[in-house]
Amino acid sequence: MKKSLMIALAVICGCMFTAFASVEGHKFVGAGQCKMCHSGDKKGNQFQIWEKSKHAEAYKALESDSAKAIVASKGLKQPATESAECLACHVGVSTDPAQLDKKFDMKLGVQCEACHGAGSDFKAMSIMKDKEKAYAAGLVDVGALGEKLCTKCHNDKSPNFTGFNYEEMWAKIKHMEPAKQ
Repeated sequence: MKKSLMIALAVICGCMFTAFASVEGHKFVGAGQCKMCHSGDKKGNQFQIWEKSKHAEAYKALESDSAKAIVASKGLKQPATESAECLACHVGVSTDPAQLDKKFDMKLGVQCEACHGAGSDFKAMSIMKDKEKAYAAGLVDVGALGEKLCTKCHNDKSPNFTGFNYEEMWAKIKHMEPAKQ
């Protein structure tokens, strides 16, 4: 009972910080670390679905003329690619170098860890094969959060917000393992 409670608390705490900060003590490693195990038909082409998504292009949007106009209209002192206000959603994780693995590349946009938690301590196959160990090591149970996780960024605080239909958007990025669909 005590172990289950600790895992539940780890999941809840991880969910509260996901998309904006590391779960205490874990580092963000980047989508490249996920690709090794989450590619191909057996895994439902999870990495490839992300790679073709707008999430993978989110950082590039910060380099656009539209982003430059938004920065100017808001009076921000830094370009969008350096603004914490913009990076919070266009990268989706902490941009504090102390919380990023040396291989983490913000230019890859909103990567796996924005939703699934900082992966430094659960990326190992030996951890990922044991769900309890993975949750205890920082993996976030995204299914438990659903729309709440998405609306941390997809909300009316975004200067480009035009509405958000969770079911419609989830259908575009859904990336379950075939056995779990």
